[in-house]
Amino acid sequence: MGAAGGHGVLRPHAEQAFAGELAALAAADDRPRPARWRLSPWAVATYLLGGTLRDGTVITPKYVGPRRIVEVAVSTLATDRALLLLGVPGTAKTWVSEHLAAAVSGDSTLLVQGTAGTPEEAVRYGWNYAQLLARGPGQDALVPSPVMRAMSGGTTVRIEELTRIPADVQDALITILSEKTLPVPELGQEVQAVPGFNLIATANDRDRGVNELSSALRRRFNTVVLPLPATAEAEVDIVSRRVEQIGRSLDLPPAPDGAAEIRRVVTVFRELRDGVTTDGRTRLKSPTGALSTAEAISVVTGGLALAAHFGDGVLRPGDVAAGIHGAVVRDPAADRLVWQEYLETVVRERDGWKDFYRACREIPA
Repeated sequence: MGAAGGHGVLRPHAEQAFAGELAALAAADDRPRPARWRLSPWAVATYLLGGTLRDGTVITPKYVGPRRIVEVAVSTLATDRALLLLGVPGTAKTWVSEHLAAAVSGDSTLLVQGTAGTPEEAVRYGWNYAQLLARGPGQDALVPSPVMRAMSGGTTVRIEELTRIPADVQDALITILSEKTLPVPELGQEVQAVPGFNLIATANDRDRGVNELSSALRRRFNTVVLPLPATAEAEVDIVSRRVEQIGRSLDLPPAPDGAAEIRRVVTVFRELRDGVTTDGRTRLKSPTGALSTAEAISVVTGGLALAAHFGDGVLRPGDVAAGIHGAVVRDPAADRLVWQEYLETVVRERDGWKDFYRACREIPA
């Protein structure tokens, strides 16, 4: 079962969607593996970055970016140091963390989703209160968190949006990451991590000041910064691959000749994000939104749905115009002026962009 694995669910886990690739890598992998790892560090990196195995099996890239970033991340997980993936929104932090967990442990589902309301029980443990009232504190009443389960099983646990979690809940991780133990004082015992346990956390650069990590907790992580795609070609490649995967899962027909509109979306996002046109001649104001690669993927996917259900199946400027407008104009007061200026000074004068200009101007203000 390859990339189409997990059929029957809207969004299969990485280990389901790419089960064929993981199995092929495991069969061809003759390098040393850390305790309880499904693959060697070399094979994990190959799974993330793509390649061709000796038997001809093609491993599709899951991450398009500097190889060294992936190698450092994988090497970190091979030690007893936790990994923090840091970057602006839309730099594939969640995507990379999921695929790392799938390749290392064969299970990406041990997950704590960080929010302002994440309780300490999500990191440590909770209680089945019916059992607790009926029998008192005991092993049967204990509800282990994903972190506790990973410690016991020697697998990888993921924490999304770490800086969204309240500071006192974050600090529950300090003993876990430094001592590799989780005390359960109510039972007079502790859970000690077995070899293979590690933790991957993600955090956004733009969340600084929300719930910043304490220096004590930050020291327990090796931080790897995931950058935005370095070139337009790399970003177009990423968007094209992900849109194709998402389109298959949604049973959207492939759009012929959609590459031009994908490149247009990426160009608009990059120019507004960077504050300058591609040729470097015109300085631009940047909107308040991130205009990330993930948002570009969403815009193109929405455009494909419009083209498939309300058009002739061909992705056209009118199919992506509304999505781009919605991504750019997040703050009506500030962003509308930025967008209108970009349309009149750049889009209107650009060769081959007349249809896109008209489609954007037809969108209600």
